[in-house]
Amino acid sequence: MPPDKKAAHYERLYKQLTELLQKSNDTIAQMATISAVLFHKMDTFFWCGFYRVEADNLVVMPYQGPLACQLLPKGKGVCWAAVNRNETIVVPDVHAFPDHIACDSRSNSEIVVPLRNKQGAVIAVLDVDSDKLNSFDAVDATYLEKIVALIHFD
Repeated sequence: MPPDKKAAHYERLYKQLTELLQKSNDTIAQMATISAVLFHKMDTFFWCGFYRVEADNLVVMPYQGPLACQLLPKGKGVCWAAVNRNETIVVPDVHAFPDHIACDSRSNSEIVVPLRNKQGAVIAVLDVDSDKLNSFDAVDATYLEKIVALIHFD
């Protein structure tokens, strides 16, 4: 999808999610809603969901798509790289990413966006996989960061 069309599509989704997320202040409900909307409205999203930081693992939370890894061990994979770097990571080809964790061998590209609490600490990540190479770019990063910022943390 051309960048300008993708941005317009994300803008519509952002408005929709802004309205939907006002219905509940529950963080898990908001994550479930975001996962469902993005998974069903973005053609390239093969898997879309959240992992929370818990000691030495990332633990799966609400998601849409094929079966997920329940735990991601500390220090491995794209999700932990996003936590450790405290930044969004776009991976055009997951097979070239060191220590990539393959929860589903059909995944070929990935974007991971950190979620921060009010103090700025990363407490979870939004993880999106595609079964196509090079599915994600700066437009995805910008809008997914904007979307996860809608989640309310107490």
